[in-house]
Amino acid sequence: MTKARRLSAVKVSADSLEGRVGLVYARVSTIRQVVEGNGLESQEGRCVQDLLSIGVRHERSFRDSYSGGGDFMDRPAMNEMLAYVDANAHKKFVIVFDDLKRFARDTIFHLKLRSALKARDIIPRCLNYNFDDSPEGMFVETVLAAGNELERHQNRRQVIQKMKARLEAGYWPFGGKKGYTCRKDPLHGKIFCPNDESIILVEAIRAFINRDLLRKIDVCRFLVNRGFWNNQSPEKYIDKLDAIFRDPFLCGDIEYERWGVTRRRGCHEGVISTEEFECLQRLLKRGDTVRRIRRNISSDFPLRGLITCDHCGAALTAGWSKKVFPYYVCHGKGCARYGKSVRRNHIESQFEELLRQVSLRTEIDALVSVVFERVWDQEIDNRKIVEKSYAIERFALEEKASKITSAIFSAKLHEVKSVYEKELEKVAIRLAEINVPAIATTDISIPYRTAMTKASLLLKSPYSVWRNLDVYEQHRLFYFIFESKLVYNQETGYRTEKSPNAVRLFEDFAGVNTRDVEMTGIEPVSESGCDCESTVRRTFFYLSALPKE
Repeated sequence: MTKARRLSAVKVSADSLEGRVGLVYARVSTIRQVVEGNGLESQEGRCVQDLLSIGVRHERSFRDSYSGGGDFMDRPAMNEMLAYVDANAHKKFVIVFDDLKRFARDTIFHLKLRSALKARDIIPRCLNYNFDDSPEGMFVETVLAAGNELERHQNRRQVIQKMKARLEAGYWPFGGKKGYTCRKDPLHGKIFCPNDESIILVEAIRAFINRDLLRKIDVCRFLVNRGFWNNQSPEKYIDKLDAIFRDPFLCGDIEYERWGVTRRRGCHEGVISTEEFECLQRLLKRGDTVRRIRRNISSDFPLRGLITCDHCGAALTAGWSKKVFPYYVCHGKGCARYGKSVRRNHIESQFEELLRQVSLRTEIDALVSVVFERVWDQEIDNRKIVEKSYAIERFALEEKASKITSAIFSAKLHEVKSVYEKELEKVAIRLAEINVPAIATTDISIPYRTAMTKASLLLKSPYSVWRNLDVYEQHRLFYFIFESKLVYNQETGYRTEKSPNAVRLFEDFAGVNTRDVEMTGIEPVSESGCDCESTVRRTFFYLSALPKE
């Protein structure tokens, strides 16, 4: 463009600016640039100076931290600016951009934005480019917009290539992993290291592998109770838990199928062994151990969903015949007993008789007390560890809150203050969450005695507990007593030889290892008593879900 043409363009612009007010649009790509840099402030300052140089009053600025191309209406500040113009239709505006890249980085939406501004009689100005509506000017502008889009795509491709190379080298280049903290290392650069949350996560994983926790919802409830998750009910975390359990990152491996990066050994430290991870994957494939309790179960048929057909393995369903006769029936395709019904009273009375048989012998009662006491002590020790970690975290959060508060008072930009205020709100929420009474101030003898009484009653007479619960709690109790669904043969009844239960674990242990427990004078049980210990832990988790009396 010649000197004469540039002067002409300025003259025409000056003539058309009379009576207009100025708006400034500034944009950076990330929140980090907002907090750590002066990108928005410097852009706005230059644009305001440009308005002063052409004699246009600066009325308002709009600041964005939106990244990438796409629809300009996806940008909050751009959307707000156009809405402001529409709300002040009696005014005429000039909008100033720092650079054409701040205007748009997508050719199609660049042209659409130009049309949107033209339809509103808005004059756009760019510090590094003179808008020109001539055919030649539109051609040059389109070429520059296409060049900006090309640059964006090339940057994206380059970033993906670098991140993929990082993945192939055994490093995770994306966002954080629950249970890990990203740290800078002089040898590896940024690398993820296990944090305090990983201790809770590993405990939950091993409890699931050992069948102390039978279903995903039980694991979620455990993690929420231990502070691993805080903001929602356990049911809301089922999908997140499934993603964590299926991620080989847990055992120190890296995989990203989307970019064709197959599973390989990572440079980070795994929190569980490869054997434990593979065992976890096998358990996830067992539908009867990870399925949630059905929400459509009915008190008319409490065993629906808990019993499978001995002939085909399908779950027995239930219903009413002629709205009068209740029955259970198998609808498995190809089953020899397809459509053959069993009266509700018959199948449920057999189950109740089975529950009466599942009772703890009197001589095993002392063993329950021994193992229960051991597990209780372990739970108290774990709670002390959690309290200590909370105290450390509380101190760090209070220090962080103090620094953020000082930063808010010293910040000049409203956007920066908003970012700091959101961070301060997160700190305050977390402080409220961990502000629990210390173990030293809590009387643990009462819940110990209550839990011990309930546990003894539960193991001595599951039937007496079963008949006093609603249908949802009955399903919880079922999965506490039995490892999996019961198999029912319509001719011979229930097959329980392959269905281990909580009581049997205690009695088998007592029969084989009686020398490890002195009935007179309580001594700690040996390591071989791990199955009993797991059962008591299951008692803890089950009792914690029971309604308060």
